[in-house]
Amino acid sequence: MVGSGHRETLNALTAREAGLVGCRHCTRVWPMGTEVCARCGGSLESRSPTALQRVWAWWIVGLLFYIPANLYPMLITRTVGRDSEDTIVGGVITLAHHGAYGVAAIVFFASVMIPVGKFVAIAYLALAVRKSHGHRPQRLLILFEVVEWIGRWSMIDVFVVAILVALVQFNLLATINPGIAAVTFALSVVFTMLSAMSFDSRRIWDEVEILAVEDRK
Repeated sequence: MVGSGHRETLNALTAREAGLVGCRHCTRVWPMGTEVCARCGGSLESRSPTALQRVWAWWIVGLLFYIPANLYPMLITRTVGRDSEDTIVGGVITLAHHGAYGVAAIVFFASVMIPVGKFVAIAYLALAVRKSHGHRPQRLLILFEVVEWIGRWSMIDVFVVAILVALVQFNLLATINPGIAAVTFALSVVFTMLSAMSFDSRRIWDEVEILAVEDRK
């Protein structure tokens, strides 16, 4: 038997149960067994057998690049007779020290909270769909959509660095240059976005079929 919170999902008919397969590129639905989407030419698979492997591969690479992004300087500031290097967290502390609490909060949220949250959310989704997860599929789908939507804002720290580099170039008085962390952070964001894109969200709805079978028992 299943909990009452899942019973409303048991009446739902999945595309696979209806003998259909959807294109992940253009969302067109075709009869099961169709190999190529006639609308966009995309490959049709009911479930991608290597989707989770790709998710974890991109996830691990993104995490490996995120570590040096926090250890090495994001900004290198050169003024008359003085050089300073700031990591992501160090830059947040410097902004807060100068009273720019709003900017510091935005940078901390976009450069620390969002990336860490994405790593946790993607790993949670990838682990959940490996077997019967017991969660309402709608909630997991919302989590996946949030991860996809919020990914575009992860580059805000790189945008801030680019703006500062372009604006603060006064030759001998002061210059700001990006550090190696700017590159590794950007790569980390790209790889985590690829990890999220590799996730086959249709696997979330496999729980509906599992719950239906268990309920019949």
